[in-house]
Amino acid sequence: MELTTQIAAAGSVLVLLYATLAWLRRRGVATISPKAKGCNRLEALDRLRLGPQHTLHLVRLGDTALVVASSPSGCALLESRPWGEVQRKETVQ
Repeated sequence: MELTTQIAAAGSVLVLLYATLAWLRRRGVATISPKAKGCNRLEALDRLRLGPQHTLHLVRLGDTALVVASSPSGCALLESRPWGEVQRKETVQ
Protein backbone atom coordinates (compact mmCIF):
# COMPACT_ATOMS: atom_id res chain seq x y z
CA MET A 1 0.00 0.00 0.00
CA GLU A 2 2.81 2.39 0.82
CA LEU A 3 4.49 1.77 -2.57
CA THR A 4 1.25 2.64 -4.39
CA THR A 5 1.01 5.92 -2.48
CA GLN A 6 4.59 6.85 -3.35
CA ILE A 7 4.08 6.05 -7.04
CA ALA A 8 0.88 8.09 -7.10
CA ALA A 9 2.63 11.04 -5.41
CA ALA A 10 5.54 10.93 -7.88
CA GLY A 11 3.12 10.68 -10.81
CA SER A 12 1.07 13.63 -9.61
CA VAL A 13 4.23 15.74 -9.22
CA LEU A 14 5.26 14.88 -12.80
CA VAL A 15 1.79 15.76 -14.12
CA LEU A 16 1.90 19.07 -12.23
CA LEU A 17 5.36 19.89 -13.66
CA TYR A 18 4.20 19.07 -17.19
CA ALA A 19 1.09 21.23 -16.80
CA THR A 20 3.18 24.14 -15.48
CA LEU A 21 5.61 23.85 -18.39
CA ALA A 22 2.75 23.78 -20.90
CA TRP A 23 1.22 26.88 -19.29
CA LEU A 24 4.58 28.73 -19.37
CA ARG A 25 5.10 27.82 -23.04
CA ARG A 26 1.68 29.21 -23.96
CA ARG A 27 2.52 32.49 -22.24
CA GLY A 28 5.87 32.64 -24.07
CA VAL A 29 8.00 32.44 -20.94
CA ALA A 30 9.48 28.99 -21.57
CA THR A 31 10.69 28.03 -25.04
CA ILE A 32 12.33 24.90 -26.36
CA SER A 33 15.10 26.80 -28.15
CA PRO A 34 16.02 30.48 -28.57
CA LYS A 35 15.64 30.13 -32.36
CA ALA A 36 11.93 29.46 -31.88
CA LYS A 37 11.41 33.16 -31.16
CA GLY A 38 13.94 34.32 -33.75
CA CYS A 39 16.34 35.96 -31.33
CA ASN A 40 19.84 35.13 -32.55
CA ARG A 41 22.04 37.08 -30.20
CA LEU A 42 25.11 34.90 -30.77
CA GLU A 43 26.41 34.37 -34.30
CA ALA A 44 29.67 32.79 -35.50
CA LEU A 45 30.80 34.96 -38.43
CA ASP A 46 34.21 33.61 -39.43
CA ARG A 47 36.94 31.17 -38.42
CA LEU A 48 40.66 31.17 -39.23
CA ARG A 49 42.73 28.06 -38.56
CA LEU A 50 46.23 28.93 -37.38
CA GLY A 51 47.36 25.35 -36.87
CA PRO A 52 45.93 21.91 -36.15
CA GLN A 53 44.74 22.95 -32.68
CA HIS A 54 44.74 26.76 -32.75
CA THR A 55 41.89 28.82 -34.22
CA LEU A 56 40.70 32.43 -34.29
CA HIS A 57 36.94 33.01 -34.25
CA LEU A 58 35.01 36.16 -35.14
CA VAL A 59 31.77 36.12 -33.16
CA ARG A 60 28.93 38.61 -33.02
CA LEU A 61 27.23 38.91 -29.64
CA GLY A 62 24.36 41.36 -29.94
CA ASP A 63 25.92 44.69 -30.89
CA THR A 64 29.50 43.58 -30.16
CA ALA A 65 32.06 41.80 -32.34
CA LEU A 66 34.48 39.51 -30.49
CA VAL A 67 37.74 37.93 -31.64
CA VAL A 68 38.29 34.74 -29.65
CA ALA A 69 41.37 32.50 -29.77
CA SER A 70 40.91 28.81 -29.03
CA SER A 71 43.64 26.32 -28.25
CA PRO A 72 43.96 23.06 -26.30
CA SER A 73 44.58 25.09 -23.13
CA GLY A 74 41.27 26.97 -23.51
CA CYS A 75 39.76 30.11 -25.04
CA ALA A 76 40.82 33.74 -24.70
CA LEU A 77 39.13 36.98 -25.72
CA LEU A 78 41.58 38.94 -27.87
CA GLU A 79 39.51 41.91 -29.05
CA SER A 80 36.08 43.40 -28.51
CA ARG A 81 34.64 46.12 -30.76
CA PRO A 82 31.20 47.60 -31.40
CA TRP A 83 29.49 45.75 -34.27
CA GLY A 84 28.83 48.94 -36.23
CA GLU A 85 32.57 49.68 -36.37
CA VAL A 86 33.38 46.20 -37.72
CA GLN A 87 30.49 46.32 -40.20
CA ARG A 88 31.67 49.68 -41.62
CA LYS A 89 35.20 48.31 -42.19
CA GLU A 90 33.80 45.33 -44.10
CA THR A 91 31.78 47.55 -46.48
CA VAL A 92 34.70 49.96 -47.13
CA GLN A 93 37.17 47.25 -48.19
